[in-house]
Amino acid sequence: MSHQQSLTTYVSVFIQQLIDGGVTKAVISPGSRSTPLAYLLQDHPLIDCHVNVDERSAAFYALGMAKVDRTPVVLVCTSGTAAANYYPAVVEARYARVPLIVLTADRPHELREVGAPQAIDQIHLFGGHVKWFADMALPEGSQPVLQHVMRTAARAVAKTMDAPMGPVHLNFPFREPLSPILGQWKKHRHFAAISHYSSEKTLGHDVFEFLSKRVNESSKGLIVVGPMNSERANQDIIQFANATGFPVLVDPLSHLRSQLSCEEVLIESYDAFLKSTAVKEKLTPDLIIRFGGMPVSKPLLQFLSPLTETGHWLIDEGTEWRDPMSSVSDYIDCNEQLFVKGLMPYLNDQKDEQWLDLWKKFNAATVEQINTHIETEQDEGAAVGLILKTLPPNSHVVVGNSMPIRDVDTFWTRTSAPSLTVWGNRGANGIDGVVSTALGIASATREPVYLIIGDLSMFHDLNGLLVSKQHPANLHIIILNNNGGGIFSFLPQSAEPEHFETLFGTPPSLDFTYAAQFYSLFYQQVESVDLIEEGIKSLTQHNGVTLTEITTNRDENVIVHRQLWDKVAKAAEDLSK
Repeated sequence: MSHQQSLTTYVSVFIQQLIDGGVTKAVISPGSRSTPLAYLLQDHPLIDCHVNVDERSAAFYALGMAKVDRTPVVLVCTSGTAAANYYPAVVEARYARVPLIVLTADRPHELREVGAPQAIDQIHLFGGHVKWFADMALPEGSQPVLQHVMRTAARAVAKTMDAPMGPVHLNFPFREPLSPILGQWKKHRHFAAISHYSSEKTLGHDVFEFLSKRVNESSKGLIVVGPMNSERANQDIIQFANATGFPVLVDPLSHLRSQLSCEEVLIESYDAFLKSTAVKEKLTPDLIIRFGGMPVSKPLLQFLSPLTETGHWLIDEGTEWRDPMSSVSDYIDCNEQLFVKGLMPYLNDQKDEQWLDLWKKFNAATVEQINTHIETEQDEGAAVGLILKTLPPNSHVVVGNSMPIRDVDTFWTRTSAPSLTVWGNRGANGIDGVVSTALGIASATREPVYLIIGDLSMFHDLNGLLVSKQHPANLHIIILNNNGGGIFSFLPQSAEPEHFETLFGTPPSLDFTYAAQFYSLFYQQVESVDLIEEGIKSLTQHNGVTLTEITTNRDENVIVHRQLWDKVAKAAEDLSK
Protein backbone atom coordinates (compact mmCIF):
# COMPACT_ATOMS: atom_id res chain seq x y z
CA MET A 1 0.00 0.00 0.00
CA SER A 2 1.41 3.40 -1.00
CA HIS A 3 1.95 6.25 1.47
CA GLN A 4 -1.05 8.10 0.03
CA GLN A 5 -3.27 5.02 0.26
CA SER A 6 -2.19 4.33 3.85
CA LEU A 7 -2.77 7.97 4.82
CA THR A 8 -6.22 7.98 3.21
CA THR A 9 -7.30 4.68 4.76
CA TYR A 10 -6.01 5.58 8.23
CA VAL A 11 -7.75 8.96 8.41
CA SER A 12 -10.93 7.73 6.68
CA VAL A 13 -11.36 4.86 9.14
CA PHE A 14 -10.96 7.32 12.01
CA ILE A 15 -13.51 9.78 10.59
CA GLN A 16 -16.03 7.06 9.79
CA GLN A 17 -15.96 5.85 13.39
CA LEU A 18 -16.52 9.41 14.63
CA ILE A 19 -19.60 9.55 12.42
CA ASP A 20 -20.76 6.15 13.65
CA GLY A 21 -20.45 7.57 17.17
CA GLY A 22 -22.80 10.46 16.36
CA VAL A 23 -20.48 13.24 15.18
CA THR A 24 -22.04 15.37 12.43
CA LYS A 25 -20.17 18.70 12.53
CA ALA A 26 -16.58 19.88 12.21
CA VAL A 27 -14.94 23.30 12.40
CA ILE A 28 -11.74 23.50 10.39
CA SER A 29 -8.97 26.06 10.77
CA PRO A 30 -6.96 26.16 7.51
CA GLY A 31 -3.38 24.91 7.57
CA SER A 32 -1.04 22.63 5.66
CA ARG A 33 -0.15 19.90 8.16
CA SER A 34 -3.84 19.19 8.87
CA THR A 35 -4.55 18.59 5.16
CA PRO A 36 -5.49 14.88 5.53
CA LEU A 37 -8.03 15.60 8.26
CA ALA A 38 -9.47 18.69 6.58
CA TYR A 39 -9.77 17.15 3.11
CA LEU A 40 -11.38 13.92 4.26
CA LEU A 41 -13.81 15.60 6.65
CA GLN A 42 -14.88 18.00 3.91
CA ASP A 43 -15.16 15.11 1.46
CA HIS A 44 -17.53 13.08 3.64
CA PRO A 45 -21.23 13.73 2.87
CA LEU A 46 -22.32 13.15 6.47
CA ILE A 47 -20.12 15.84 8.02
CA ASP A 48 -21.22 19.47 8.03
CA CYS A 49 -17.93 21.37 7.80
CA HIS A 50 -17.45 25.00 8.82
CA VAL A 51 -14.22 26.82 7.99
CA ASN A 52 -12.97 29.59 10.28
CA VAL A 53 -9.57 31.15 9.61
CA ASP A 54 -9.08 32.46 13.17
CA GLU A 55 -8.32 29.55 15.51
CA ARG A 56 -9.47 31.26 18.70
CA SER A 57 -12.76 32.20 17.05
CA ALA A 58 -13.10 28.75 15.47
CA ALA A 59 -12.87 27.00 18.83
CA PHE A 60 -15.51 29.20 20.46
CA TYR A 61 -17.71 28.82 17.37
CA ALA A 62 -17.53 25.03 17.76
CA LEU A 63 -18.26 25.46 21.47
CA GLY A 64 -21.46 27.35 20.65
CA MET A 65 -22.67 24.64 18.28
CA ALA A 66 -21.90 21.88 20.78
CA LYS A 67 -23.76 23.75 23.55
CA VAL A 68 -26.95 23.60 21.51
CA ASP A 69 -26.57 20.13 19.98
CA ARG A 70 -25.23 18.39 23.11
CA THR A 71 -23.15 16.22 20.79
CA PRO A 72 -19.41 16.58 20.14
CA VAL A 73 -18.16 18.95 17.46
CA VAL A 74 -14.78 18.22 15.88
CA LEU A 75 -12.10 20.95 15.80
CA VAL A 76 -9.20 20.65 13.34
CA CYS A 77 -6.05 22.75 13.08
CA THR A 78 -2.47 22.60 11.88
CA SER A 79 0.62 22.35 14.09
CA GLY A 80 2.26 25.07 16.15
CA THR A 81 0.60 28.07 17.75
CA ALA A 82 -2.61 27.33 15.83
CA ALA A 83 -3.36 24.66 18.42
CA ALA A 84 -2.45 26.99 21.28
CA ASN A 85 -5.11 29.43 20.09
CA TYR A 86 -7.74 26.79 20.85
CA TYR A 87 -6.78 26.92 24.52
CA PRO A 88 -9.33 29.49 25.85
CA ALA A 89 -12.29 27.65 24.33
CA VAL A 90 -10.97 24.28 25.51
CA VAL A 91 -10.78 25.67 29.05
CA GLU A 92 -14.35 26.97 28.78
CA ALA A 93 -15.55 23.62 27.41
CA ARG A 94 -13.91 21.78 30.29
CA TYR A 95 -15.57 23.81 33.02
CA ALA A 96 -18.87 24.32 31.19
CA ARG A 97 -19.04 20.60 30.37
CA VAL A 98 -19.33 20.95 26.61
CA PRO A 99 -18.28 18.05 24.32
CA LEU A 100 -15.48 18.92 21.87
CA ILE A 101 -13.09 16.63 19.99
CA VAL A 102 -9.90 18.59 19.26
CA LEU A 103 -7.75 17.15 16.46
CA THR A 104 -4.37 18.83 16.13
CA ALA A 105 -1.98 17.99 13.32
CA ASP A 106 1.68 17.62 14.26
CA ARG A 107 5.10 17.05 12.75
CA PRO A 108 6.26 13.42 12.70
CA HIS A 109 8.38 12.27 15.63
CA GLU A 110 11.72 12.84 13.88
CA LEU A 111 10.89 16.56 13.53
CA ARG A 112 9.99 17.12 17.16
CA GLU A 113 12.38 18.99 19.46
CA VAL A 114 14.94 19.51 16.70
CA GLY A 115 14.08 23.08 15.69
CA ALA A 116 11.76 22.20 12.82
CA PRO A 117 9.56 25.10 11.70
CA GLN A 118 6.04 25.34 13.11
CA ALA A 119 6.75 22.52 15.54
CA ILE A 120 5.98 22.94 19.24
CA ASP A 121 5.45 20.42 22.02
CA GLN A 122 1.81 19.42 21.53
CA ILE A 123 1.86 16.41 23.86
CA HIS A 124 -0.69 17.10 26.59
CA LEU A 125 -0.87 20.65 25.24
CA PHE A 126 -4.10 21.38 27.10
CA GLY A 127 -3.02 19.67 30.31
CA GLY A 128 -5.82 18.87 32.72
CA HIS A 129 -8.29 20.95 30.74
CA VAL A 130 -9.14 17.96 28.55
CA LYS A 131 -10.72 14.76 29.82
CA TRP A 132 -8.45 12.58 27.70
CA PHE A 133 -5.43 12.88 25.42
CA ALA A 134 -3.96 10.53 22.81
CA ASP A 135 -0.85 10.96 20.68
CA MET A 136 -1.76 9.06 17.54
CA ALA A 137 0.49 6.66 15.65
CA LEU A 138 1.88 7.65 12.27
CA PRO A 139 -0.54 6.61 9.52
CA GLU A 140 -0.17 3.14 8.06
CA GLY A 141 -2.57 0.66 6.51
CA SER A 142 -1.92 -2.45 8.60
CA GLN A 143 -4.91 -4.09 10.22
CA PRO A 144 -3.68 -3.70 13.84
CA VAL A 145 -3.10 0.03 13.36
CA LEU A 146 -6.45 0.55 11.62
CA GLN A 147 -8.23 -1.31 14.41
CA HIS A 148 -6.40 0.83 16.94
CA VAL A 149 -7.24 4.13 15.24
CA MET A 150 -10.87 3.09 14.96
CA ARG A 151 -11.06 2.24 18.66
CA THR A 152 -9.36 5.50 19.52
CA ALA A 153 -12.09 7.38 17.62
CA ALA A 154 -14.80 5.43 19.45
CA ARG A 155 -13.10 6.09 22.77
CA ALA A 156 -12.80 9.81 22.02
CA VAL A 157 -16.55 10.09 21.44
CA ALA A 158 -17.30 8.07 24.57
CA LYS A 159 -14.92 10.12 26.72
CA THR A 160 -16.29 13.47 25.59
CA MET A 161 -19.90 12.39 26.17
CA ASP A 162 -19.52 10.54 29.49
CA ALA A 163 -20.67 12.61 32.47
CA PRO A 164 -19.49 15.18 33.00
CA MET A 165 -19.11 16.04 29.33
CA GLY A 166 -16.00 17.87 28.19
CA PRO A 167 -13.26 18.19 25.57
CA VAL A 168 -10.76 15.55 24.46
CA HIS A 169 -7.55 16.05 22.46
CA LEU A 170 -6.02 13.79 19.82
CA ASN A 171 -2.68 14.74 18.26
CA PHE A 172 -1.96 13.45 14.73
CA PRO A 173 1.62 13.35 13.39
CA PHE A 174 1.72 13.40 9.58
CA ARG A 175 4.62 13.01 7.16
CA GLU A 176 4.63 14.65 3.76
CA PRO A 177 3.14 14.30 1.20
CA LEU A 178 -0.07 15.29 2.94
CA SER A 179 -2.79 15.05 0.29
CA PRO A 180 -5.12 12.03 0.60
CA ILE A 181 -7.16 10.40 -2.14
CA LEU A 182 -10.62 11.96 -2.33
CA GLY A 183 -13.95 10.34 -3.21
CA GLN A 184 -12.99 7.07 -1.54
CA TRP A 185 -14.99 7.25 1.68
CA LYS A 186 -17.31 4.37 0.73
CA LYS A 187 -14.32 2.06 0.32
CA HIS A 188 -12.95 2.46 3.82
CA ARG A 189 -15.50 0.55 5.88
CA HIS A 190 -12.90 -2.07 6.86
CA PHE A 191 -14.49 -3.09 10.16
CA ALA A 192 -17.92 -3.09 11.77
CA ALA A 193 -18.69 0.09 13.68
CA ILE A 194 -17.85 0.09 17.38
CA SER A 195 -20.77 0.88 19.67
CA HIS A 196 -20.58 2.35 23.14
CA TYR A 197 -23.40 2.18 25.66
CA SER A 198 -23.62 3.94 28.98
CA SER A 199 -26.39 4.87 31.37
CA GLU A 200 -27.06 7.99 33.36
CA LYS A 201 -26.23 7.60 37.01
CA THR A 202 -28.94 6.96 39.55
CA LEU A 203 -29.14 5.77 43.16
CA GLY A 204 -30.49 2.66 44.85
CA HIS A 205 -34.00 2.54 46.28
CA ASP A 206 -32.62 2.42 49.82
CA VAL A 207 -30.71 5.67 49.25
CA PHE A 208 -33.76 7.40 47.79
CA GLU A 209 -35.84 6.24 50.74
CA PHE A 210 -33.23 7.55 53.20
CA LEU A 211 -32.94 10.93 51.45
CA SER A 212 -36.70 11.29 51.16
CA LYS A 213 -37.02 11.08 54.96
CA ARG A 214 -34.81 14.14 55.25
CA VAL A 215 -36.91 15.96 52.66
CA ASN A 216 -40.14 15.01 54.45
CA GLU A 217 -38.74 16.26 57.76
CA SER A 218 -37.83 19.62 56.24
CA SER A 219 -40.28 22.51 56.62
CA LYS A 220 -37.99 25.15 55.12
CA GLY A 221 -36.30 23.52 52.18
CA LEU A 222 -34.74 25.55 49.38
CA ILE A 223 -33.97 24.45 45.83
CA VAL A 224 -31.22 26.28 43.91
CA VAL A 225 -30.82 25.68 40.18
CA GLY A 226 -27.63 27.04 38.66
CA PRO A 227 -26.52 26.88 35.02
CA MET A 228 -27.81 23.67 33.46
CA ASN A 229 -26.76 22.04 30.19
CA SER A 230 -30.15 20.51 29.53
CA GLU A 231 -33.82 21.33 29.96
CA ARG A 232 -34.73 17.68 30.51
CA ALA A 233 -34.95 17.91 34.30
CA ASN A 234 -36.89 21.19 34.41
CA GLN A 235 -40.44 19.90 34.67
CA ASP A 236 -39.38 17.24 37.17
CA ILE A 237 -37.74 19.88 39.39
CA ILE A 238 -40.90 21.99 39.24
CA GLN A 239 -43.04 18.96 40.10
CA PHE A 240 -40.72 18.20 43.03
CA ALA A 241 -40.96 21.80 44.26
CA ASN A 242 -44.75 21.80 44.01
CA ALA A 243 -44.87 18.55 45.99
CA THR A 244 -42.60 19.82 48.77
CA GLY A 245 -43.50 23.51 48.86
CA PHE A 246 -39.81 24.40 48.48
CA PRO A 247 -39.10 27.65 46.59
CA VAL A 248 -36.83 27.32 43.55
CA LEU A 249 -34.17 29.98 43.00
CA VAL A 250 -33.55 29.97 39.25
CA ASP A 251 -30.31 31.21 37.71
CA PRO A 252 -30.74 32.91 34.30
CA LEU A 253 -28.76 30.07 32.69
CA SER A 254 -30.80 27.33 34.37
CA HIS A 255 -33.25 27.12 31.44
CA LEU A 256 -35.93 27.37 34.14
CA ARG A 257 -36.55 31.12 34.20
CA SER A 258 -38.47 30.74 30.97
CA GLN A 259 -41.17 29.08 33.12
CA LEU A 260 -41.63 32.16 35.33
CA SER A 261 -44.99 33.24 33.98
CA CYS A 262 -46.70 29.95 34.83
CA GLU A 263 -44.88 28.59 37.89
CA GLU A 264 -45.42 30.16 41.32
CA VAL A 265 -42.65 28.15 42.99
CA LEU A 266 -39.96 29.88 40.93
CA ILE A 267 -38.16 32.81 42.57
CA GLU A 268 -36.16 35.09 40.27
CA SER A 269 -35.35 38.36 42.09
CA TYR A 270 -33.28 36.85 44.92
CA ASP A 271 -30.12 38.57 43.66
CA ALA A 272 -31.63 41.89 44.71
CA PHE A 273 -33.42 41.10 47.98
CA LEU A 274 -30.70 38.81 49.39
CA LYS A 275 -28.45 41.86 49.66
CA SER A 276 -30.43 42.77 52.80
CA THR A 277 -29.16 41.26 56.06
CA ALA A 278 -32.59 41.62 57.67
CA VAL A 279 -34.22 39.68 54.85
CA LYS A 280 -31.62 36.92 54.93
CA GLU A 281 -32.28 36.39 58.62
CA LYS A 282 -35.94 35.72 57.84
CA LEU A 283 -35.15 33.21 55.09
CA THR A 284 -32.77 30.73 56.71
CA PRO A 285 -33.50 27.27 55.23
CA ASP A 286 -33.17 23.93 57.00
CA LEU A 287 -32.26 22.05 53.80
CA ILE A 288 -30.65 23.22 50.55
CA ILE A 289 -30.88 21.12 47.39
CA ARG A 290 -28.70 22.44 44.58
CA PHE A 291 -28.65 21.45 40.92
CA GLY A 292 -26.26 22.59 38.18
CA GLY A 293 -23.21 24.83 38.21
CA MET A 294 -22.46 27.75 40.49
CA PRO A 295 -25.12 30.47 40.18
CA VAL A 296 -24.19 33.88 38.81
CA SER A 297 -25.52 35.77 41.84
CA LYS A 298 -22.89 36.80 44.40
CA PRO A 299 -25.52 37.74 47.04
CA LEU A 300 -26.95 34.23 46.74
CA LEU A 301 -23.53 32.68 47.31
CA GLN A 302 -22.93 34.98 50.27
CA PHE A 303 -26.30 33.88 51.65
CA LEU A 304 -25.50 30.18 51.28
CA SER A 305 -21.86 30.21 52.41
CA PRO A 306 -22.38 30.67 56.19
CA LEU A 307 -25.06 27.96 56.36
CA THR A 308 -22.58 25.22 57.20
CA GLU A 309 -24.88 23.65 59.80
CA THR A 310 -27.70 23.34 57.25
CA GLY A 311 -27.97 20.23 55.13
CA HIS A 312 -26.71 21.23 51.69
CA TRP A 313 -27.07 18.67 48.90
CA LEU A 314 -25.30 18.98 45.56
CA ILE A 315 -26.84 16.82 42.85
CA ASP A 316 -24.11 16.62 40.24
CA GLU A 317 -23.43 13.69 37.95
CA GLY A 318 -19.69 13.12 37.81
CA THR A 319 -16.72 13.29 40.12
CA GLU A 320 -16.22 17.07 40.16
CA TRP A 321 -17.10 18.68 43.48
CA ARG A 322 -18.43 22.11 42.51
CA ASP A 323 -18.45 23.64 45.97
CA PRO A 324 -16.26 26.76 46.21
CA MET A 325 -18.15 27.76 49.37
CA SER A 326 -17.12 24.55 51.19
CA SER A 327 -20.68 24.30 52.46
CA VAL A 328 -22.00 21.13 50.79
CA SER A 329 -22.82 18.36 53.27
CA ASP A 330 -23.93 15.67 50.78
CA TYR A 331 -22.42 15.12 47.33
CA ILE A 332 -24.94 13.14 45.31
CA ASP A 333 -23.45 11.64 42.14
CA CYS A 334 -26.67 11.21 40.19
CA ASN A 335 -28.39 12.49 37.07
CA GLU A 336 -30.61 15.44 38.05
CA GLN A 337 -33.74 14.12 36.38
CA LEU A 338 -33.32 10.61 37.75
CA PHE A 339 -32.67 12.01 41.23
CA VAL A 340 -35.97 13.87 41.30
CA LYS A 341 -37.89 10.97 39.76
CA GLY A 342 -36.35 8.61 42.30
CA LEU A 343 -37.40 10.76 45.28
CA MET A 344 -40.95 11.55 44.21
CA PRO A 345 -42.59 8.21 45.17
CA TYR A 346 -41.35 8.54 48.76
CA LEU A 347 -42.56 12.08 49.47
CA ASN A 348 -45.46 12.74 51.82
CA ASP A 349 -48.19 15.31 51.23
CA GLN A 350 -47.11 17.67 53.98
CA LYS A 351 -45.64 21.03 53.02
CA ASP A 352 -45.26 24.40 54.70
CA GLU A 353 -47.18 26.89 52.55
CA GLN A 354 -46.05 29.76 54.79
CA TRP A 355 -42.40 29.16 53.90
CA LEU A 356 -43.04 29.38 50.17
CA ASP A 357 -45.40 32.33 50.66
CA LEU A 358 -42.67 34.23 52.52
CA TRP A 359 -40.28 33.86 49.60
CA LYS A 360 -43.03 34.78 47.15
CA LYS A 361 -43.85 37.89 49.17
CA PHE A 362 -40.26 39.16 49.10
CA ASN A 363 -39.99 38.23 45.44
CA ALA A 364 -43.17 40.10 44.44
CA ALA A 365 -42.14 43.26 46.29
CA THR A 366 -38.72 43.16 44.65
CA VAL A 367 -40.10 42.49 41.17
CA GLU A 368 -42.32 45.55 41.57
CA GLN A 369 -39.30 47.72 42.40
CA ILE A 370 -37.29 46.29 39.50
CA ASN A 371 -40.10 46.82 36.99
CA THR A 372 -40.52 50.42 38.14
CA HIS A 373 -36.79 50.89 37.70
CA ILE A 374 -36.94 49.52 34.14
CA GLU A 375 -39.77 51.89 33.26
CA THR A 376 -38.24 55.05 34.75
CA GLU A 377 -34.42 54.88 34.76
CA GLN A 378 -31.72 55.25 32.09
CA ASP A 379 -28.94 52.98 33.39
CA GLU A 380 -27.66 49.70 31.96
CA GLY A 381 -29.97 47.67 34.19
CA ALA A 382 -33.02 49.44 32.78
CA ALA A 383 -31.57 48.99 29.30
CA VAL A 384 -31.16 45.24 29.81
CA GLY A 385 -34.65 44.96 31.27
CA LEU A 386 -36.15 46.76 28.27
CA ILE A 387 -34.19 44.62 25.83
CA LEU A 388 -35.46 41.42 27.45
CA LYS A 389 -39.00 42.78 27.58
CA THR A 390 -38.97 43.72 23.88
CA LEU A 391 -37.48 40.54 22.43
CA PRO A 392 -39.85 38.21 20.57
CA PRO A 393 -41.18 35.38 22.76
CA ASN A 394 -39.12 32.17 22.77
CA SER A 395 -36.01 33.98 21.53
CA HIS A 396 -32.50 32.64 22.04
CA VAL A 397 -30.35 35.14 23.96
CA VAL A 398 -26.60 34.90 24.47
CA VAL A 399 -25.32 37.04 27.35
CA GLY A 400 -21.75 38.23 27.74
CA ASN A 401 -19.88 38.02 31.02
CA SER A 402 -19.02 40.80 33.44
CA MET A 403 -21.98 43.23 33.80
CA PRO A 404 -24.41 41.89 31.13
CA ILE A 405 -25.00 38.50 32.78
CA ARG A 406 -25.36 40.13 36.21
CA ASP A 407 -27.89 42.62 34.89
CA VAL A 408 -29.83 39.84 33.18
CA ASP A 409 -29.84 38.00 36.52
CA THR A 410 -31.29 41.04 38.28
CA PHE A 411 -33.60 42.51 35.65
CA TRP A 412 -35.16 39.42 34.05
CA THR A 413 -38.44 39.14 35.96
CA ARG A 414 -41.65 37.20 35.38
CA THR A 415 -43.53 40.34 34.28
CA SER A 416 -40.74 42.13 32.42
CA ALA A 417 -39.76 39.55 29.81
CA PRO A 418 -41.23 36.81 27.62
CA SER A 419 -40.14 33.21 27.61
CA LEU A 420 -36.47 33.17 26.63
CA THR A 421 -33.70 30.61 26.24
CA VAL A 422 -30.56 32.19 27.67
CA TRP A 423 -27.00 31.04 26.95
CA GLY A 424 -23.64 32.12 28.34
CA ASN A 425 -20.05 31.03 28.89
CA ARG A 426 -19.97 30.50 32.66
CA GLY A 427 -17.42 27.71 32.73
CA ALA A 428 -14.43 30.00 33.19
CA ASN A 429 -16.46 33.24 32.99
CA GLY A 430 -14.15 34.90 30.46
CA ILE A 431 -15.11 37.87 28.29
CA ASP A 432 -13.31 36.44 25.24
CA GLY A 433 -14.89 34.43 22.42
CA VAL A 434 -18.46 35.49 23.15
CA VAL A 435 -19.28 36.69 19.62
CA SER A 436 -17.97 33.45 18.12
CA THR A 437 -19.90 31.39 20.67
CA ALA A 438 -23.08 33.28 19.78
CA LEU A 439 -22.51 32.70 16.06
CA GLY A 440 -22.06 28.99 16.77
CA ILE A 441 -25.33 28.96 18.72
CA ALA A 442 -27.08 30.80 15.88
CA SER A 443 -25.70 28.30 13.38
CA ALA A 444 -26.93 25.35 15.44
CA THR A 445 -30.39 26.71 16.26
CA ARG A 446 -30.99 28.06 12.73
CA GLU A 447 -33.08 30.74 14.41
CA PRO A 448 -32.50 34.44 15.14
CA VAL A 449 -30.25 34.85 18.18
CA TYR A 450 -29.73 38.00 20.22
CA LEU A 451 -26.39 38.77 21.91
CA ILE A 452 -26.12 41.24 24.80
CA ILE A 453 -22.46 42.15 25.25
CA GLY A 454 -20.20 44.86 26.66
CA ASP A 455 -17.83 46.96 24.58
CA LEU A 456 -14.60 45.35 25.86
CA SER A 457 -15.92 41.83 25.31
CA MET A 458 -17.06 42.84 21.81
CA PHE A 459 -13.59 44.19 21.07
CA HIS A 460 -12.00 40.92 22.24
CA ASP A 461 -13.82 38.94 19.55
CA LEU A 462 -14.29 41.27 16.57
CA ASN A 463 -12.47 38.68 14.44
CA GLY A 464 -15.33 36.30 15.14
CA LEU A 465 -17.61 38.29 12.85
CA LEU A 466 -15.76 37.01 9.78
CA VAL A 467 -17.24 33.51 10.02
CA SER A 468 -20.71 34.95 9.35
CA LYS A 469 -19.59 35.77 5.80
CA GLN A 470 -18.72 32.13 5.13
CA HIS A 471 -21.54 30.58 7.17
CA PRO A 472 -24.49 33.01 7.35
CA ALA A 473 -26.44 33.17 10.60
CA ASN A 474 -29.01 35.53 12.09
CA LEU A 475 -27.31 37.17 15.06
CA HIS A 476 -28.43 40.53 16.44
CA ILE A 477 -25.60 41.95 18.55
CA ILE A 478 -26.58 44.54 21.16
CA ILE A 479 -23.52 46.35 22.55
CA LEU A 480 -23.77 48.09 25.91
CA ASN A 481 -20.96 50.58 25.44
CA ASN A 482 -19.92 52.10 28.77
CA ASN A 483 -16.42 52.77 27.43
CA GLY A 484 -14.50 50.33 29.58
CA GLY A 485 -14.70 47.72 32.28
CA GLY A 486 -17.97 48.67 33.94
CA ILE A 487 -17.93 45.91 36.55
CA PHE A 488 -14.81 47.31 38.22
CA SER A 489 -16.76 50.41 39.22
CA PHE A 490 -18.76 48.16 41.58
CA LEU A 491 -15.65 46.67 43.20
CA PRO A 492 -13.46 48.00 46.04
CA GLN A 493 -10.80 49.07 43.53
CA SER A 494 -13.02 52.00 42.54
CA ALA A 495 -12.50 53.55 45.99
CA GLU A 496 -8.91 54.35 44.97
CA PRO A 497 -9.31 56.91 42.16
CA GLU A 498 -5.59 57.20 41.48
CA HIS A 499 -4.72 54.89 38.58
CA PHE A 500 -8.25 53.41 38.55
CA GLU A 501 -9.07 54.43 34.99
CA THR A 502 -5.65 53.36 33.74
CA LEU A 503 -5.67 49.92 35.36
CA PHE A 504 -9.36 48.99 35.62
CA GLY A 505 -11.63 51.40 33.76
CA THR A 506 -9.41 51.05 30.65
CA PRO A 507 -11.60 53.19 28.35
CA PRO A 508 -10.98 52.02 24.74
CA SER A 509 -13.10 54.82 23.20
CA LEU A 510 -14.27 52.60 20.34
CA ASP A 511 -16.76 53.55 17.65
CA PHE A 512 -18.39 50.33 16.46
CA THR A 513 -19.72 52.05 13.34
CA TYR A 514 -16.40 51.18 11.73
CA ALA A 515 -16.64 47.53 12.75
CA ALA A 516 -20.03 47.35 11.04
CA GLN A 517 -18.61 48.98 7.92
CA PHE A 518 -15.61 46.65 7.90
CA TYR A 519 -17.83 43.56 7.92
CA SER A 520 -20.69 45.13 5.87
CA LEU A 521 -23.23 44.77 8.69
CA PHE A 522 -26.43 46.68 9.42
CA TYR A 523 -25.71 49.14 12.24
CA GLN A 524 -27.87 51.36 14.43
CA GLN A 525 -27.10 53.50 17.44
CA VAL A 526 -29.75 53.82 20.14
CA GLU A 527 -29.24 57.25 21.66
CA SER A 528 -31.17 56.68 24.88
CA VAL A 529 -32.85 53.94 26.88
CA ASP A 530 -36.24 55.38 25.86
CA LEU A 531 -35.57 54.34 22.25
CA ILE A 532 -34.53 50.75 22.98
CA GLU A 533 -37.95 49.23 22.33
CA GLU A 534 -38.16 50.82 18.88
CA GLY A 535 -34.59 49.81 18.04
CA ILE A 536 -34.98 46.18 19.10
CA LYS A 537 -38.28 45.75 17.26
CA SER A 538 -36.67 47.03 14.05
CA LEU A 539 -34.18 44.13 14.09
CA THR A 540 -36.86 41.69 12.96
CA GLN A 541 -36.67 43.37 9.54
CA HIS A 542 -33.01 42.39 9.07
CA ASN A 543 -31.39 39.04 8.37
CA GLY A 544 -27.76 38.16 8.98
CA VAL A 545 -25.58 39.84 11.60
CA THR A 546 -26.57 43.27 12.90
CA LEU A 547 -24.98 45.67 15.39
CA THR A 548 -27.00 47.83 17.78
CA GLU A 549 -24.96 50.12 20.02
CA ILE A 550 -26.36 51.59 23.24
CA THR A 551 -24.15 54.15 24.97
CA THR A 552 -24.23 54.22 28.78
CA ASN A 553 -22.31 55.95 31.56
CA ARG A 554 -20.27 53.85 33.99
CA ASP A 555 -20.33 56.29 36.88
CA GLU A 556 -24.07 56.95 36.67
CA ASN A 557 -24.69 53.23 36.28
CA VAL A 558 -23.17 52.48 39.70
CA ILE A 559 -25.15 55.22 41.42
CA VAL A 560 -28.49 54.17 39.92
CA HIS A 561 -27.89 50.46 40.60
CA ARG A 562 -27.18 51.20 44.26
CA GLN A 563 -30.28 53.36 44.51
CA LEU A 564 -32.32 50.38 43.30
CA TRP A 565 -30.68 48.09 45.86
CA ASP A 566 -31.58 50.56 48.62
CA LYS A 567 -35.21 50.69 47.44
CA VAL A 568 -35.41 46.90 47.28
CA ALA A 569 -33.89 46.55 50.75
CA LYS A 570 -36.35 49.06 52.22
CA ALA A 571 -39.37 47.42 50.57
CA ALA A 572 -38.26 43.95 51.66
CA GLU A 573 -37.41 45.03 55.19
CA ASP A 574 -40.79 46.74 55.54
CA LEU A 575 -42.36 43.38 54.74
CA SER A 576 -40.21 41.58 57.30
CA LYS A 577 -41.29 43.75 60.23
